[in-house]
Amino acid sequence: MGRCRRPSEEVALMTKTTIPEEELTYPGSTGCPGCGANLVMRYLLKGLGDRTVLSIPACCWAVMPGYWPSNCLKVPILYTAFEATGAGISGLRAAFDAKGVKDVTVVGFAGDGGTVDIGLQALSGAAERQTDAIYVMYDNEAYMNTGIQRSGATPWGAWTTTTPGGATKNYKHEPKKDIMAIMQAHGIPYAATVSVAHPEDFVKKAQKAKSLKGLRFMHALSPCPPGWRMSPQLTVEVARLAVDTHLFPLYEIEDGRLRITRKGKGTPVKEYLRIQGRFSHLDESQVDSIQKTVDERWAKLLKRESEGA
Repeated sequence: MGRCRRPSEEVALMTKTTIPEEELTYPGSTGCPGCGANLVMRYLLKGLGDRTVLSIPACCWAVMPGYWPSNCLKVPILYTAFEATGAGISGLRAAFDAKGVKDVTVVGFAGDGGTVDIGLQALSGAAERQTDAIYVMYDNEAYMNTGIQRSGATPWGAWTTTTPGGATKNYKHEPKKDIMAIMQAHGIPYAATVSVAHPEDFVKKAQKAKSLKGLRFMHALSPCPPGWRMSPQLTVEVARLAVDTHLFPLYEIEDGRLRITRKGKGTPVKEYLRIQGRFSHLDESQVDSIQKTVDERWAKLLKRESEGA
């Protein structure tokens, strides 16, 4: 029999992490068990550090820090109207510039509804002006804070309370908005997708975004157990499957050049869909259709990377 390793030897065998140890989120937010958005905020702040100011609109994270005087975040927050995140970060940046404060990172942190739908106009304006700020969309693929209503980021075929499926087959029939393409069309210097299942990739991209100037955009997939009808303990696993199936590929676009940062395993999409109740009504042909779409998009992404575009 082989000898047991000492704890110090076990530590030596572990891969050294590049994630900063400092925590800028206190335990005990009011988020639901297994909330992916909690992890998005945690990894984001690890990458950006304590000289960060957040602009948060109406969304889950508008209530998750807790009620005054409680706050689970160690950085300041400016709360804005649902549609005003882009305006909020523009105002914060202008105020800091007027005061000569250059070492503060201004961050807009909004959900998918407040980004691809209600907040798109203000975000577009901030991007067109190249506002020196980072905009993070935590994407739980519906208006979760108000009752799981469909958004422009809800994927095709998904159940929500406004696309309930059933005998009428009234699930979502429209594809998910491609927010990364929309933001790239604005000519911003940096855009990236990130996942809570791959924290080192997440933190590195946050640090890179911090080092650049202009409007930078980060798209974070944020599994939502109540809205996705899944067990809270599966949050990270579902996020990992989204990457491995190529349904949510991890890549970055810097100065117009795309680079895939994690290839994924090419796991069948059905493995991602089957553990979420919001897709339980789909039949085999519909799952095959989703697989075909995912394969086509992945092939286009690989081609674009190889062409240096």
